[in-house]
Amino acid sequence: MADSARLRINEIFHSIQGEGTRAGLPCSFIRTTGCHLRCAWCDTQYAFYEGCWLTLDEIIERVRRYDCPLVEVTGGEPLLQPAVIPLLARLCDEFDTVMLETSGAVSIAPVDPRVVRIMDIKCPGSGEAERNCWENLELLTARDELKFVLLNRADYDWAREVLKRYDLSRRCPVLFAPVFGQLTPRELATWILADRLNVRLGLQLHKLIWPPTMRGV
Repeated sequence: MADSARLRINEIFHSIQGEGTRAGLPCSFIRTTGCHLRCAWCDTQYAFYEGCWLTLDEIIERVRRYDCPLVEVTGGEPLLQPAVIPLLARLCDEFDTVMLETSGAVSIAPVDPRVVRIMDIKCPGSGEAERNCWENLELLTARDELKFVLLNRADYDWAREVLKRYDLSRRCPVLFAPVFGQLTPRELATWILADRLNVRLGLQLHKLIWPPTMRGV
């Protein structure tokens, strides 16, 4: 029987994974519509409102066309739409690796344990640091990923303290990513090396391949 659940979807596309530990791999993306945060450096504001309603069957059928074993659900904030939970489970049934990119401001508890959770911790420079759901940290496993997007040195110092306080490097891979066009990768790399941090420098590879504002990549 067809699933009648629906999601508002901004775009579905096939590209090169630009971020995280799987950067460089071909990946199918499902971008949901809607976000309750307004991060100062957000590069997907078009996903706040634009999108069309699709059933789970329609979404999965579109993703199948790309014949790609790696799938990511991103946003926006996917977890704002309840139907994303059954979507993730169905994707896990069909594809080798399913990832969820989430803001860290919504509980990840309902997410299928087969999903790789890529979770942000919002730094002060985002303007949304008070929205972090710290309880999520206890739910992370070694296969998940944490990402700090850093605007400046103040964000770096803040993230470094959070890294130490929660011993995050022992939980899962941690990425420190510079805000594109605001903090240079070289500067951030210098800080990471100077402090001997056990984190990965995260770059947005897709913005180096294609124009930074290009959609569907």
